[in-house]
Amino acid sequence: MVKTLLKQVKEFKKDSILTPCFMILEVLMETLIPLLMGSIINDGIEAGNMTHIYLMGGAMLVAAVVGLYAGAMGGKYGARASTGFAKNLREAMFTRIQTFSFANIDKFSTAGLVTRLTTDVSNLQNAYQMILRMCIRAPFSLVIAMTAAFFVSPRIASIYLVAVVILGIILGIIMKCAMKYFSHLFEKYDALNESTQENVNAARVVKAYVREDYEIEKFKKASGDVYDLGVKAEKMIILNSPFMQATVYTCILLISWIGAHMIVSSELRLGDLSTLLAYCMNILMNLMMLSMVFVMITMSMASAKRVSEVLNEEPTITNPENPVMNVADGSIVFDHVTFRYNEHSETPVLDDVNLKIASGETIGIIGGTGSSKTSLVNLVSRLYDVSKGTVRVGGQDVRSYDLEALRNQVSVVLQKNELFYGTILDNLRWGDENATDEECKRACRMACADEFIERMPQKYETIIEQGGANVSGGQKQRLCIARALLKKPKVLILDDSTSACDTATDAKIRKAFAEEIPNTTKLIIAQRIASVEHADRIIVMNDGKVDGIGTHEELLANNAIYREVYEAQTGGNRDFDENGGEH
Repeated sequence: MVKTLLKQVKEFKKDSILTPCFMILEVLMETLIPLLMGSIINDGIEAGNMTHIYLMGGAMLVAAVVGLYAGAMGGKYGARASTGFAKNLREAMFTRIQTFSFANIDKFSTAGLVTRLTTDVSNLQNAYQMILRMCIRAPFSLVIAMTAAFFVSPRIASIYLVAVVILGIILGIIMKCAMKYFSHLFEKYDALNESTQENVNAARVVKAYVREDYEIEKFKKASGDVYDLGVKAEKMIILNSPFMQATVYTCILLISWIGAHMIVSSELRLGDLSTLLAYCMNILMNLMMLSMVFVMITMSMASAKRVSEVLNEEPTITNPENPVMNVADGSIVFDHVTFRYNEHSETPVLDDVNLKIASGETIGIIGGTGSSKTSLVNLVSRLYDVSKGTVRVGGQDVRSYDLEALRNQVSVVLQKNELFYGTILDNLRWGDENATDEECKRACRMACADEFIERMPQKYETIIEQGGANVSGGQKQRLCIARALLKKPKVLILDDSTSACDTATDAKIRKAFAEEIPNTTKLIIAQRIASVEHADRIIVMNDGKVDGIGTHEELLANNAIYREVYEAQTGGNRDFDENGGEH
């Protein structure tokens, strides 16, 4: 885990090395100052030697200036190293997520990934800065001060040693108890983020069903869970403070008491006692800093584990060693295909599916909810890999293709497609970043998106809000279809992508496909018979299996499921848009 995270230090290694170096220099100067002060008292004030006082005073001033400079530089380089580390972590995680297959993404919730990229990385950033500065400074200062104290008076220095051991044991117990709370705390953060994200994304639904009070209560509960665990963790950690204060004051009292007796008996000089008291505060304050570092590290351990999970997650779908770069045509073959989302699941999602689709064919796919229509088409562009059997596109196993080459030729308009903040042209050019304005407009004409775009004040320069919030469901679907068409694919998959369009628009899109892209293989998943009845063939899915395949007329005659759906939708009569929605 540590090795995985430290790989992201990268170009900030120099800053990460300079920070502890400056911290060590600062510690040396801080340790030197009490010795110089003791010397001023012993050999200057008591002896009445003004030259020595001026000399040691000048040395103290130089040490203070050097220590100040070292502290400032340590802060500067520490901040640069920690923020750079956080930047690299976020970039590495985001880049890793882009390589994930749907199977990988299914393992992490969206809210969980957001928490990892924000809260968890911020915790690691703070912890890294603390490690570079305090975790180097505090132990080094503690050891140096302890050594110097033993040099001045081993008897009094033994008090420090006992205090350090006792506090170390207490801190260890506190950290162990707090750790379990922090581990659960970040899980509750995920739930809080998920509640927020879900509510914002579904704001229209919440208002339509007047569920604001319910959502407020749900958020309050999620927020309350975070509060409760946070309080429990802080209650454990705050115990550190009274133990620390009690130890500090006990040490000061013991040193003052024993030191006074030693001065009276001439075993110790006044300047040495002053030096030892300074070291006492130095040692115990550094122990306090060390406890803060332990708190931060304890908090960040849970974050480190969660971030490492993302960075170490191996994509389930990768390129082969010598990938095929060209897709010959749009032919598709399913050869005894069985598929499970979870390899340990007993019941497969798709069970022994066999299909042959010629290049350029228009294939409709009909079936009830949960009949695995989407799972079937997801295998064509290798969004998932088959459990058994083979899917071939253009005569080649999809697993033999370069992923980018395959997905550029198999264009998918998913059930839940997203638009991104930017102009309409920006969104369209996701399909082809080099597409001309005219090519974008042609794709929009085929998708019947030009009708509403031309009515907008800025037309193709109109800004689309995040997630397409300022366009309707049907407009969003048509823009997504146009975006997919710009890829000029050999296979076009529409996964219920005209469900929000009226039947007339749906018919126009089908007509444009037939006329404009006759050589592209088209797989159209639909709930309406009218959307697929003119297809070359129609596949009827039922419970993960192909229940029937044929033309509209053949299925009406031979397939009970298709006939039942048709009669339920039309009442036994022709659909009102049988003439392509022209009237």
